[in-house]
Amino acid sequence: MENIKKLHPISVTIIIGTLFARMAMFMTIPFLAIYLTSVKGVSASLAGAIIGISSIVGLFGGFFGGYVSDRYGREKVMKISLLMWTFVFIGFATAESVWSFFLLNALNGLCRSFFEPSSRALLSQVTKQENKLLVFNLRYAAINVGAAIGPLVGLKIGSSSSTDAFFITAFVYFLYFILLVALFSNDTIDKNDSDTSEHVTLRNAVSVLRNDRVFLFAVVGMILGVTGYSQFNSTIPQYLSQYKDGVQLFSYLIVFNAITVLVVQYPVSRIGKRYSALTSIMFGIVAVSLGLFGFGLFTAVPMLFLSMFILTVGEVMMFSMVDIFIDQIAPQQMKGLYFGSIGFTAIGNAVGPWIGGLMLQYFGYENHLLIFSLLSLCTLIGFPVFLYVSGVMKATKRHIEYSL
Repeated sequence: MENIKKLHPISVTIIIGTLFARMAMFMTIPFLAIYLTSVKGVSASLAGAIIGISSIVGLFGGFFGGYVSDRYGREKVMKISLLMWTFVFIGFATAESVWSFFLLNALNGLCRSFFEPSSRALLSQVTKQENKLLVFNLRYAAINVGAAIGPLVGLKIGSSSSTDAFFITAFVYFLYFILLVALFSNDTIDKNDSDTSEHVTLRNAVSVLRNDRVFLFAVVGMILGVTGYSQFNSTIPQYLSQYKDGVQLFSYLIVFNAITVLVVQYPVSRIGKRYSALTSIMFGIVAVSLGLFGFGLFTAVPMLFLSMFILTVGEVMMFSMVDIFIDQIAPQQMKGLYFGSIGFTAIGNAVGPWIGGLMLQYFGYENHLLIFSLLSLCTLIGFPVFLYVSGVMKATKRHIEYSL
């Protein structure tokens, strides 16, 4: 608690805003497909395309969103994104045509891809070096708490059949916008640091990323790690559906995963602070790989929960340290660009379920050991990739220690 009191007001506001914004987001978006099919009469395939357009736009929008935040100011991009987000969710509540929902969810992805790198870069900008691990871990915790509570609230207020949740989400984003306007108007950000990138051009930005071996190979390594973790939402539930009461088992695993994330995050970060963020990511990839292998090796329910625990520890070690790692390697004037461009690791979320599905279809559910062994091996390849990244960082002396 004493450390939290030392944080910049902007940092505290972004963390609290992240909690409520994610809660509001997960109160609506997980139910959007059901709302489209049951209320608006949209076909299942078309509803899937509408849901997917947000991720596609976000995948490529992160680079531009990060660049724009560096070029024109992180505060401006955050405020405009939040205001635009407000109208997007009002649009969800009032839209009638299919194409309106396509456009609105594309804009939803665009807002996210502009706001997220801007907010993370601003967190880095206003936070003292010794507090950055704490700040980024609090942000990660806020995301997980919001993602856990949001769907429960959405279920309670009937998000799948009414427009109430869309209006509530719009209101939450508008309040967040008003709060940031008030904070920024008080000139709480050091003016010497608030415009560090006025001369960065898009061509320079692309050139820097293209020639940054540490960043490029880190993206490749994270894609492999994310590919493995994505099996939790795709291949694992498909495989468990073959069990008696498999759907119920997977529901319990989801709850167990959410609880484990919240429980282990602090001790994992305390252990992780003794080492570099890169080391934590590397061991996170190993843990995710072992967790996947466990799902192929074991069939007893207690051992499946153990495998889920190992996979979740890997999740925390990977994802809670990515922001720290990017902050470590990004040039000061390009932090938004780097935070936005790491979003390309979402490619793993796109190809992972497809690869797992192909394996299930080709090898059959009975060959689960082979399937999860191959998925585990694919994930584990990320480890030597990050070993190479570590070697380059040591050779170029790009190394910073973080502590709580």
